[in-house]
Amino acid sequence: MQALIFERKELKFAAAIAASKLKPGAGASVGPLRLTEMDPPELPGPGWQYVHTALAGICGSDLATVDGKVSRYFEQLVSFPFVPGHEVVGHLDDGSRVVLEPVLGHEAHGVAPPWPDAAPADGDDYGHLIGGHIEAGLQTGSCESTGGGWSEMFAAHETQLHSLGALGPAELSDEAAVMIEPAAAGVHAALRSGVTVGATAAVIGAGTMGLVAVAALRRLTGVAAIVVGARYSHQRRLAMELGADLAVSPDELGRAVRRAAGTRVIGTTLGSGTHVTIDAVASSDSLTDAIAITRPRGRVVVLGMPASVELNLSALWHRETEMVGAYCYGTEPSLDGLHTFEPAIELVRDCGLERLVSELYPLEDYRAAIEHAASAGARGSTKIAFDLRED
Repeated sequence: MQALIFERKELKFAAAIAASKLKPGAGASVGPLRLTEMDPPELPGPGWQYVHTALAGICGSDLATVDGKVSRYFEQLVSFPFVPGHEVVGHLDDGSRVVLEPVLGHEAHGVAPPWPDAAPADGDDYGHLIGGHIEAGLQTGSCESTGGGWSEMFAAHETQLHSLGALGPAELSDEAAVMIEPAAAGVHAALRSGVTVGATAAVIGAGTMGLVAVAALRRLTGVAAIVVGARYSHQRRLAMELGADLAVSPDELGRAVRRAAGTRVIGTTLGSGTHVTIDAVASSDSLTDAIAITRPRGRVVVLGMPASVELNLSALWHRETEMVGAYCYGTEPSLDGLHTFEPAIELVRDCGLERLVSELYPLEDYRAAIEHAASAGARGSTKIAFDLRED
């Protein structure tokens, strides 16, 4: 089968870091990612099936990996060589269409789940991620044993598969279905925010993750007002369409929150601010801004995948700000134990999130696809994906 494989090659990894400083996405041309013909991974055991990829998205964590910007924290949570790709819609051998929940949970690693019917990401002990029946792997797309979505087929455990026939309308297009996984991450972030009825929220960044967070905040919480900081005009337009009350450029976000809160400026922070802020960028600057525009004893949700950041935490300490991560999805206590994918499927359908899929590329054009994804905002795009469907 045809697949993109990422190998442990230090010199190529260093070349990707250097090249990406000049041009985002350039790591695809000089780094350790290559297109190859390979055998499908062996099924690790009972409960595993092959998924034949239809569409596979390119997300921010994929780009960070290809460009050598991923945090070294993840080194122990991957196994080489691996096939990237975790935003996937495909079909099983029997023809049924499925969406992948990429987290390799306890049962995928051959370990008892923390409770019956637990979702793959549930539990308070992640030790299973480096052991069990498969090689170390945080999720599909980073594990040698499973393969990933940037290939014609890969292995998935039954706990990772969501049947569109069982959980969502069969008429969802592949373009809509490939948005379910990122939408689930946005739903989880919105719920992690703990925003209450009548509260205010800000979202920093309006790429795919920021936009799905806006949609989830509007439809799944009682938030009164949402203000979004977005760099590009098409992002601001989409944010408003998906439920934002105001969308401004990043340098205007602080002033917009200040006006809405009717508060003073204290140096570089606001006296008050939003009840919650979701940071879909997670850089040093965006995290600093998130703390600065969130009211004392408010909450900042880190939705974007951070690497190494430099952050002055004095304001967080003084203002008693909560900062929480929002990695993925799972069983949602605030939704009476629903799995995040269930409201995510409804969100994709009701909000027409297939419109965020801007362009599809064949796997052999992976260099162009990754460079497009790395500069999607500047090119007026949002989600770029690989198309592996048969003609």
